[in-house]
Amino acid sequence: MINRELIRIKIVQLVYAYYQNGSKNIDSAERELFFSLEKAYDLYNILLSLIPAITREAQKHLEIAQSIARREQAEEPSAKFAMNRFALQVTDNKMLNTFMEKQEHTWRDEPEFIKKLYDLIVASETYQNYMASKEDSYEDDREVWRKLYRTLIQDNADLDALLEEWSLYWNDDKEVVDTFVLKTIKRFNPSNGEEQELLPDFDGEDDKEFARALFRASILNANEYQRFMSEASRNWDFSRLAYMDVVLMQIAIAEMMNFPNISINVTINEYVDIAKIYSTPRSGGYINGMLDAIARHLIHTGQLLKHIDDPKDRKLSMKILEKPLGKKTGAAQEAAQDAAEEVQSPSDTDAEK
Repeated sequence: MINRELIRIKIVQLVYAYYQNGSKNIDSAERELFFSLEKAYDLYNILLSLIPAITREAQKHLEIAQSIARREQAEEPSAKFAMNRFALQVTDNKMLNTFMEKQEHTWRDEPEFIKKLYDLIVASETYQNYMASKEDSYEDDREVWRKLYRTLIQDNADLDALLEEWSLYWNDDKEVVDTFVLKTIKRFNPSNGEEQELLPDFDGEDDKEFARALFRASILNANEYQRFMSEASRNWDFSRLAYMDVVLMQIAIAEMMNFPNISINVTINEYVDIAKIYSTPRSGGYINGMLDAIARHLIHTGQLLKHIDDPKDRKLSMKILEKPLGKKTGAAQEAAQDAAEEVQSPSDTDAEK
């Protein structure tokens, strides 16, 4: 689950914090990096466990409605949502239950929020259409939960506020983690029953080593990488750069220099996207042009043995380096990107070759 997109974001946060807190203990900072990544995986399980929590709430309401119907000799209420086959499979999932058994804080501790979210679901058009439909299959059960998650959980201010109370580490993780929850929902197969595998924390040791090596290279070779930046921006006042821009470019250069299987264009695009979230309004365009210039200089001087495509998809030309940087804005922006619905980042195998 912890892919390289998330790793890059965490490294940006931790390298920035490394310079801000003044301790300069790289071993301690590295431990913090991996702890932060572990917390992202915790969030994945916590969000997935919302499905059993809401299902339990639905079953409580069903029992009450059934009792009233029997007493009044009325028609039995539909159990379609409360007994949703996909939701019951998630509820019985061994991997999820093993994780949740170890948690001190679960959704059982938040009954008011779960009831509010259940009421929101029941009032939704998605729920109403599902209950009215004559279709009755596992696929329909799974699809209604995918739609409910996408429309009512993925962008839910109350949930975001609650998760922030649970862990400060989750402030910037949910947008990425949501995509993995949706991916997991689509992967569920009824034939797997309670043995259905969830996404692992890391796909393998390669990603762990990528995180460790990129983090250390970004810090240990900082002087060299900042010299590359200074040379490429000789027509600029380097001191006026937003500090987050310096950190972003420092990490991007570390990636270009130390990971031969990752293309330069992939690296540039990744850090331009991160800049749009964490730095100033003009940072994406500036970092785009700057990294392109640095990469071409390093290739030309034989310091970087990689190929770089023409920047067809990056509209900025080298002229950006000839103009002064606008007035520096404040701290990193908190606005989240509008992620494309269910669009997954390409796998590292596909994207980085």
